[in-house]
Amino acid sequence: MSSQGQRLTPLEMLSKLVSFDTVSSNSNLPLIDFVESYLQSWNVPYIRVPNETGDKAAIYATIGPQDRGGIVLSGHTDVVPVTGQAWTSDPFTLRVDNGRAYGRGAVDMKAFDALALALIPEFQTANLITPIHILLSYDEETTCLGVVDVIRRLGHDLPMPKAAIVGEPTMMEVVDAHKSVVTFSTTVHGFEAHSSKPYLGASAVMTAAELIAELNRIGDEMMERGDTSGRFDPPYTTVHVGTIAGGTARNILSKSCSFHWEFRGLPSLDPQEIPARLERFVEEVALKRLNRFGEFGRIETKLEVAVPGLAPDPGSFAETFTLRLAGKNQTQTVPFGTEAGHYQAAGIPTVVCGPGSIDQAHQPDEYITLDQLEAGAAFMRRLAAMCASS
Repeated sequence: MSSQGQRLTPLEMLSKLVSFDTVSSNSNLPLIDFVESYLQSWNVPYIRVPNETGDKAAIYATIGPQDRGGIVLSGHTDVVPVTGQAWTSDPFTLRVDNGRAYGRGAVDMKAFDALALALIPEFQTANLITPIHILLSYDEETTCLGVVDVIRRLGHDLPMPKAAIVGEPTMMEVVDAHKSVVTFSTTVHGFEAHSSKPYLGASAVMTAAELIAELNRIGDEMMERGDTSGRFDPPYTTVHVGTIAGGTARNILSKSCSFHWEFRGLPSLDPQEIPARLERFVEEVALKRLNRFGEFGRIETKLEVAVPGLAPDPGSFAETFTLRLAGKNQTQTVPFGTEAGHYQAAGIPTVVCGPGSIDQAHQPDEYITLDQLEAGAAFMRRLAAMCASS
């Protein structure tokens, strides 16, 4: 072990990470450069995996044996915007007050990242038999795709891990299930005409209304279908249209109308079902109505973001191992999406477990309590002890 590395407490490391403005629209490379330098100072082997444009990167480090897979501690480096929020202090300067550490990303999820990095010197002195890997990603808040390029390499030119722990804030509860988040944009292209003679054109707005009504019907059916596991809130797959824009005037058949929509699916839902049902409605009903007076229009739906759900995997190594680490007896669910589904899809047993509450995430004056930071540190120390014994 190198003696050159600077030891930072979890709070000091969190302060450093928060100081980087890594809102998803920005580059995260200054933060990654800092982490890289820190890893080098402790002689920790790592790889940097840039995105296609080179303005962002993930980093994957291994403490302990390099010839086998271990436990991945997975965190993202990006944060949501602060624009328009009423912060009482600089969001990118950590402020500690009354047992809380305030800053953008303090709980979601730079605290977990800080714990994993700050505890590296202790991981190194633990004489690990099972390695501890740290994967820091990007774009989790927008697409959840910043982790994918590294995951593709696991089991190929990097050893396949035994388990992944995604450190989103769960108050250190062990989460084994969450819904998928899949978003789309649909655009109806019509043809303008005077509204007094609708047979001379095709209204994109009217057709979009039909499509949204069909999504409403699908959503109602999903509600009736329910959640057989009884673990989710709400206990069904949700379908939602968030924005709609189209038309130029009341008395003109609209040329274009677009709307953004999503579904948040139970892990048991076939992710192709809802878009396939809407497409069938397009072909069998909406397109025929749009073009009943002539070949005036078309309808296109584009997939924007697809975050896979995390399905329960009772008795998996990740579940049993992390329950022991966290001192818990049972797993929980969460209503938000994470990168965990990508690990699971790659065949890696995965749970979500991290310090702090999601209730403080994305808000002005986001914070993590110092008690939760300490609970996370204790969790990391138990992890080192367990990885040193097996």
